[in-house]
Amino acid sequence: MGGGLLVAGTTSDAGKSVVTAGICRWLVRQGVRVAPFKAQNMSLNSFVTKEGAEIGRAQAMQAQACRVEPTALMNPVLLKPGGEQSSQVVLLGKPVGELSARGYHGGRQQQLLGTVLDCLEQLRGTYDAVICEGAGSPAEINLRRTDIVNMGIARNAGLPVLVVGDIDRGGVFASFFGTVALLSPEDQRCVAGFLVNKFRGDVSLLEPGLEMLLGLTGRRTYGVLPFRHGLGIDEEDGLRVSLRGAVRESVVAAPVGEDVLRVAVCAVPLMSNFTDVDALAAEPGVVVRFVDRPEELSDADLVIVPGTRGTVRALEWLRERGLAGALVRRAAEQRPVLGICGGFQILGEHIEDDVESRRGHVDGLGILPVRVRFAREKTLTRPAGEALGERVEGYEIHHGVADVTGGIPFLDGCRVGQTWGTHWHGSLESDGFRRAFLREVAAAAGRRFVPAPDTSFAALREEQLDRLGDLIEQHADTDALWRLIESGAPQGLPFIPPGAPA
Repeated sequence: MGGGLLVAGTTSDAGKSVVTAGICRWLVRQGVRVAPFKAQNMSLNSFVTKEGAEIGRAQAMQAQACRVEPTALMNPVLLKPGGEQSSQVVLLGKPVGELSARGYHGGRQQQLLGTVLDCLEQLRGTYDAVICEGAGSPAEINLRRTDIVNMGIARNAGLPVLVVGDIDRGGVFASFFGTVALLSPEDQRCVAGFLVNKFRGDVSLLEPGLEMLLGLTGRRTYGVLPFRHGLGIDEEDGLRVSLRGAVRESVVAAPVGEDVLRVAVCAVPLMSNFTDVDALAAEPGVVVRFVDRPEELSDADLVIVPGTRGTVRALEWLRERGLAGALVRRAAEQRPVLGICGGFQILGEHIEDDVESRRGHVDGLGILPVRVRFAREKTLTRPAGEALGERVEGYEIHHGVADVTGGIPFLDGCRVGQTWGTHWHGSLESDGFRRAFLREVAAAAGRRFVPAPDTSFAALREEQLDRLGDLIEQHADTDALWRLIESGAPQGLPFIPPGAPA
């Protein structure tokens, strides 16, 4: 059985995903065969593996950090919110139904524990180490009974736990202490120690607090990671362009041509795979922003209607906001618009939906000659092809089946004038195609914008993952981390009262 570690966090967005990816990249550079694992993920940003399984994009990027091909074993349960009260449950890469939060936590979640543990055991039997990511906080006392992603998996699989805290938010010492003190004695025995994330300043000023924390909890701090801009991997929930910070702050970010290119992304409800625009933001001279008002489209050279888990709801939102009319006018004026997946469906003539919204027939914006019917079986594929004279690869995740009745073929969709539509996510990561597409957009917009000839999105991602590995190697006690992974949590860790409520 291979070694393992669970990276938990004091809160959501404490840095679990990036720390997990950083540890994975550090380990693989040491010659360790390593894999990522997240028992249960809640995200609208997902990816399709080669075998046609849907998993969270964060786990796909962590697999890239490990230099291995992502599989469904790495994220056996994916929850895709469809509103405030319900989510689609994706099990081992395939959708198995919709459940309310109460229904899921009321019994279904605990039923999945055996499946989750089996997946983890398979990975640990194949790799030298498996680095697991928790979700939210392990101290959610209202959810502990049915937990299968934090302490539930740690206890059942005998994993040591490293708790990450974001010191940039403030209150990190209280968060570390409180997290441990709200766990049961059995759970506390798994918590080996802490990792401080996003520290700014002189570490020597922090060290007295770390010594006090050791005295209070009996648990050491395994590292203090400094604040670095642009180190996020593919986002799960936030509205942030993952690579934009890194590229914008680099010395090569100035446009190659005389103009910049402005891209406006409609921030539709239940937006999914908004990471599609990361590749645009990686281009020097391309400015990407998320918008929710029609006037914000006026100075955009390209408007993107992105994917969404609620196509009909997003269409209604666009109409309520006045964005629908602005898109129709923009298309009529031959100003560039790109619809991706749900956004592509919205640009069509009509939608027949008895699956997602159950609204039946709904008129689309009528910009593209496309009719969409929602099928109960989800399309999960990794297509490849050619467009604009360039090789393109992507992935598809959708229930809507498009009947394209006209226009110029474009990937699996079509183009009419300067409006483009496709179900393919990730197509803009193909460097040659992205440059060709941006040249078309610039010409239509009348901008003297020139794509950089040497921007490699894949190379930028690799560089980013190496920077995460560098953070761990340079600012964490890697010898102690390896002992944790290989041997588990130290024996004799003290109990911190009061512990979890009965």
